Amino acid sequence: MLEIAIGIILGCCALGAGICMGIGAIGPGVGEGHAVANACEAIGRQPEAKGAVTSTMIMGCAISETTGIYALVIAILLIFVAPGMLVNTLTNAIKTLGV
Repeated sequence: MLEIAIGIILGCCALGAGICMGIGAIGPGVGEGHAVANACEAIGRQPEAKGAVTSTMIMGCAISETTGIYALVIAILLIFVAPGMLVNTLTNAIKTLGV
């Protein structure tokens, strides 16, 4: 019974990490692609504003990328930290209840 519960915990942590990275990587990718496309269009229309457009675009892409980094941190925690904590909690609860 305990082995099944541990398997479910490990599977859910892996699934959660995969979903976290899937959603967390799509947002910055789409957002940065859209920003670069609009920056290229702006530079094409006003080439003299290239410096201002480029620096603003790079700042926006850097801020957008933090979402992906946060998702990576959460996924790493779900893979390496959460399973151990949850298995220890489950084991302690079983010992306490005497099941």
